[in-house]
Amino acid sequence: MAEKTNKTGRILIVDDNEDLLKAAKIFLKRHFEQVDLEKNPQAIPSLITNEDYDVILLDMNFTKDVSSGKEGYYWLEKILEIDPSAVVVLITAYGDVQMAVKAIKAGATDFVLKPWENEKLLATLYSAMKLRQTRQEVEDLKIKQKEINLQINSRYENIIGKSAAIRKVFETIDRVAGTDANVLILGENGTGKELIARALHNNSNRKDEVFINVDLGSVSETLFESELFGHKKGAFTDAKEDRAGRFEIANKGTLFLDEIGNLSLPLQAKILTAIQSRKVSRVGANKETNIDIRLVCATNMPLYDMVKENKFRQDLLYRINTIEIELPALRERIEDIPLLANHFLQQYAKKYEKPALKISDAAISRMQKHHWPGNIRELQHAIERAVIMSGSQVLQPEDFNFNAQPQTTMEGENVTLDQFKLEDVEKILIRKVLKKYNGNITQAASELGLTRSSLYRRLEKYGL
Repeated sequence: MAEKTNKTGRILIVDDNEDLLKAAKIFLKRHFEQVDLEKNPQAIPSLITNEDYDVILLDMNFTKDVSSGKEGYYWLEKILEIDPSAVVVLITAYGDVQMAVKAIKAGATDFVLKPWENEKLLATLYSAMKLRQTRQEVEDLKIKQKEINLQINSRYENIIGKSAAIRKVFETIDRVAGTDANVLILGENGTGKELIARALHNNSNRKDEVFINVDLGSVSETLFESELFGHKKGAFTDAKEDRAGRFEIANKGTLFLDEIGNLSLPLQAKILTAIQSRKVSRVGANKETNIDIRLVCATNMPLYDMVKENKFRQDLLYRINTIEIELPALRERIEDIPLLANHFLQQYAKKYEKPALKISDAAISRMQKHHWPGNIRELQHAIERAVIMSGSQVLQPEDFNFNAQPQTTMEGENVTLDQFKLEDVEKILIRKVLKKYNGNITQAASELGLTRSSLYRRLEKYGL
């Protein structure tokens, strides 16, 4: 057999049989980058402290104790004490089922008998290496998540405000973050639903585990099960390898399902089954995997109305809304606009190297009169644009491209916006933006800070 190129993998073999060690190295060095041999198990602590092995092949019976496996169990325990993520395959000439079961329960990855068949040994080692790689990826992800958490300078990262409306949200987070209760976050586009979900996670008992965000609005129906539940290699045309879904990846942490109102009824049923059973099955697999997640969902859709219209499952709504957090629109917390505006000003002034910029009182006053259909996201974009385009050190009202006007004409009369109900204002604004884009739904929805489906619902509601 020709020697393999691009070899990877570091293997340590510990056995007091010199002939076995030599034979193993001759065979395995053709398949792995590094194969180290050791006769004396007393050298194990030093070896694994100074070298990062992918797999440790460990004899269970040394000369002191020929057949009971006690030495193997002892050194297995020592290895895992030094490196809990170590992958150990035990070998023995006196194998039986009871010893194999005991070894696996003690933390071994696998169990082989000697004399072994080379191809079976190779397959076992490759499988063990894959496990080591997976463990390392999970550990790296946890480390990254911890690093992100360390960079958070406040309890509520980037959630700016002191209004009564936003304080009420903070109070709810304080009460529920430490529990595992499912939370449903409701609010218009741009109100900061993901930030609230992250605040729940960062103040929970799962804060050192992963936070997985899934935008259900961007997941196609054909790939839904693969994305959420994973798949086995060969389950469909493009399934070239086993893949864990978002539910599995979020195990022990928080799973945030954004735009859950966009799911079709068949997909809602699949989500409900996973939430109820706390188990998922990868596409192409029969085996179910247990999941332990904190579930947070969000939507800008009117779920209660959708339940009445049979567009959203009532039983799913009951599952996801143990606690509800309704985020106020920006127009409902206008006292927070100066804080938010200056926060974004500092952010973009630094980004675009304009450190001395300020916002005039007139501009702030104009912002507080604006309707903000896109909420905080619209304010953020407005500040960024003004920072880029303004040639002055002080941003004035004319530096902002406001869509709504302080005065609006309706049925031939000039009246102020506060004379209308909110629905009247929204209807006027939608009509105006549609006219601006000649009826183009995609462009109009983007400017209004809505999804296409949300805009269609409003068009139907207002008979436009």
